[in-house]
Amino acid sequence: MRKADVIIIGGSAAGATAAITARRHYPEKEVFVVRQEKQVSIPCGIPYIFGTLGSASKNIIPDAMLEKEGVKIAVETVKALDVLRQTINTTEGVITYERLILATGSLPGRLPVPGFDKDGAFPILKDIAHLEALQKRLQSASNVVVIGCGFIGIEFADEIRKLADKKVTVLEIAPYCLSLAYDEEFCVEMQTLVRSRGIDIRTHAKVAEIQGNGRVESVRLSDGTAISADVVIFGVGAIPNVEIAKAAGIKLGPTGAIAVDRAMKTSNENIFACGDCAEKISFFGGRPSPLRLASIATLEARIAGANLYSIRREHDGTVGVWSTAVGGLAMATAGLTETAAKQNGYDCVAVVVEGPNRHPGGMPGGAPTKLKLVFEKNTGVLLGGQVRGNESAGEIINTVSACIQKRMLAEDIATFQMGTHPALTASPIAYPLVNAAEIAISQMRKTRA
Repeated sequence: MRKADVIIIGGSAAGATAAITARRHYPEKEVFVVRQEKQVSIPCGIPYIFGTLGSASKNIIPDAMLEKEGVKIAVETVKALDVLRQTINTTEGVITYERLILATGSLPGRLPVPGFDKDGAFPILKDIAHLEALQKRLQSASNVVVIGCGFIGIEFADEIRKLADKKVTVLEIAPYCLSLAYDEEFCVEMQTLVRSRGIDIRTHAKVAEIQGNGRVESVRLSDGTAISADVVIFGVGAIPNVEIAKAAGIKLGPTGAIAVDRAMKTSNENIFACGDCAEKISFFGGRPSPLRLASIATLEARIAGANLYSIRREHDGTVGVWSTAVGGLAMATAGLTETAAKQNGYDCVAVVVEGPNRHPGGMPGGAPTKLKLVFEKNTGVLLGGQVRGNESAGEIINTVSACIQKRMLAEDIATFQMGTHPALTASPIAYPLVNAAEIAISQMRKTRA
């Protein structure tokens, strides 16, 4: 029987980060990552395998990151967890632990429609062999249908469209692409751009069946329309991978993920969970949150890894920060959109400012940038923000996220001390964050008068 002080089950974003964090906080402890994959894909980079990168082998989390920190890696499959004996049973035998972190991730969602399992229908598994099989199949495909027009759907569609002679159709049941992530005006901009790149986006499209005699031939919609397809890709979300935890009697939360407290501890005092398999609680009101992002997973992993033997960190709740980019157009969100804020019962003020991200706007790297901030009307607390622009949108939204997490008021942001430079930022006279906050303050004063 093998022994380890700390075992992490799962080696993707959450597992790798938890292992590194555990070693840094408890250098005297032996840390063991047990995973079933010989090589682990970078989750957010998977769409780019098919166009920009060109190969699954170019999208790998390097083991050197773990080895440098003294983390040991075992490539084997966990069959069972015994919480009483504090052991895991794998394909290679039994390992005992003092502390355990479950970072088992998620499984791709599938539409409950006839034909979802036909040859040529591909869920998005984080598995190198599966992704290579999809890449090989795409080489001979003429018609590709992507079901779901969220981040994964858009990014897959655009990358596949870069391949020669591919007709790509994206099906979305909602009125707009990305409708769960952005307010309508942002969705429309991205949808228009994606269509201009030769991708057929069909909204209000409900899939009824994947058709074909054993092999995918077409997708039939609920209105009877049939769309030719050699390959169908499902981009319809993910479900937490909790089978090991469930079988071991570990408590699950309201969304079906592993229940955890603010320290990422499960119902068992020696077991923690992080990443897609762990329950999420919203930063806004403490409700269960369905968000599953690599950025959330790594945050939770840094909390879990630090707390193994002594509680050092707590989770304030999931803010939700994400971005996407297609053809030079980048969009990003942090916290609540205006739509989501209203749906959650907030009385809010939303402000939009637009201008160049350089000063003057003709400086190299300059691009028109749009920032939308949402504030709670009575308190002035920042609830969320959205950005549209070029690649600088990714870091702008990280600043917005920091303001949200510190519960900054419009007044705080209006007096924010920023650093500016003509070649790097917008003008200090009309700096977007400050400008939007000042306008919001003016609007809030009017409504109170």
